[in-house]
Amino acid sequence: MSLLACVEIEPVSPAPAATASVIWLHGLGADGHDFEPIVPALALPDSLPVRFLFPHAPRIPVTINGGLVMPAWYDILEMNIDRRIDEAGLRASADQVTALIERERERGIPAERIVLAGFSQGGAVAYEVALRYPQRLAGLLAMSTYFATADSIHRHPANAALPIDIHHGTRDPVVPEVLGVRAADILGDLGYPVTLRRYEMEHEVCLEQVRDISQWLQQRLA
Repeated sequence: MSLLACVEIEPVSPAPAATASVIWLHGLGADGHDFEPIVPALALPDSLPVRFLFPHAPRIPVTINGGLVMPAWYDILEMNIDRRIDEAGLRASADQVTALIERERERGIPAERIVLAGFSQGGAVAYEVALRYPQRLAGLLAMSTYFATADSIHRHPANAALPIDIHHGTRDPVVPEVLGVRAADILGDLGYPVTLRRYEMEHEVCLEQVRDISQWLQQRLA
């Protein structure tokens, strides 16, 4: 399996070499550059040198867009996204993201210092990757997304206590807030330490949220 192409951002000098990694997955139709500007906005301290990886999703035909080819982690089969899911495509992307975790470990970053983050469609893949990964990860950040494989995922006990931060806009017209709440309820019932944060926004990221992400990353990777 060839590795996904990524935008990679190393700690800014004079910070030391990275001791942790964040793998951040974009949404449908975007690419790895989409969240690149968030790195300086997070204003992480030099004492926390983090490598950010923003992989590019493969370009595939997307059914709800008339078969138009675009960056997508899996096909979207119908507008009601919490019903019929392209699980095969989602898991294929999850395998590719898992390969990025393995590459980070080969580069000297322990699994417990790797965070998975995903927005919208990328968040659905991040759930699958993080909860089934066979070594403890640092945390999972799920933004404006849904738990697409909740009924079929093979969860691994290594991440049975994985800290999960779920963020959702109260006015999201693309992925309704109820889907983020549903994910939080399911994961909480399964015993995961889940935090649900709501923001007065649509399908996007806001300044208040960026501040919360910075604090959460510093807590998870301190």
